[in-house]
Amino acid sequence: MPSPIIFYDLPSTLSVNAWSPNTWKTRYALNIKGVAYKTEWVEYPDIEALAKKIGAPPTGAKADGSPSYTLPIINDPNTGKVVSDSFLIAEYLDATYPSGTTLFPPGTKPLMAALEAGVIGAIGSIFPYQLASSCYILNPSSEKYFRATREATYGKKIEEFSPAGAQRDADWAKAKEGLVAVDGWLSKNGGGKFVMGNTVTYADGILGAWLTWIKITNGESSAEWKDFASWHGSRWGTYVSNLQSFATIV
Repeated sequence: MPSPIIFYDLPSTLSVNAWSPNTWKTRYALNIKGVAYKTEWVEYPDIEALAKKIGAPPTGAKADGSPSYTLPIINDPNTGKVVSDSFLIAEYLDATYPSGTTLFPPGTKPLMAALEAGVIGAIGSIFPYQLASSCYILNPSSEKYFRATREATYGKKIEEFSPAGAQRDADWAKAKEGLVAVDGWLSKNGGGKFVMGNTVTYADGILGAWLTWIKITNGESSAEWKDFASWHGSRWGTYVSNLQSFATIV
């Protein structure tokens, strides 16, 4: 029997622990694929040292040109492969474990990349709010790192990212309008539960991850999530509920 893949994820102060949209893409992919894995939790300041220790490739470059290391990362003891980046991880899982559910049906990779760009574009107006919400649920060492790096990028305090008021309301209204297009795309899937009808794929890992981020960081009982979930005929709340069987945290 294959050994479990080691999946490195970012923890939080919440009981569910997992919160990051980028790592949720990989968690959904692992659960959809049906391969055995186990989670190891890594705080933000410890990611670079871990990546270098296990030989994980960088996923970008810092402002000074040095390599940047991010999660998700998987370490597969069955093959000795260490893979970074959620899309590359999903590709690896399909190539290495073909007997599981196919994450990328033939010819769909470009469409899934386009889907992600479309979703990010649709909800981008609430990213400042979401970044602040994410900061507030982190453990102390990660909160300090997250706050310092995001404040340096945006040039203002986390508390100033999306203060309550007219601008925040406008940002949420813009996201609702932006998701009209995504709702329209899903309306063409024949009435199925997932992006591609009744066939679950990595497209659901992508869309599900971004929606799950909003649900978890705000709280399932929050006014923000309840409002968001109700948009477009309760499309988004129903969709996340349909993915619940693939949201296992192990």
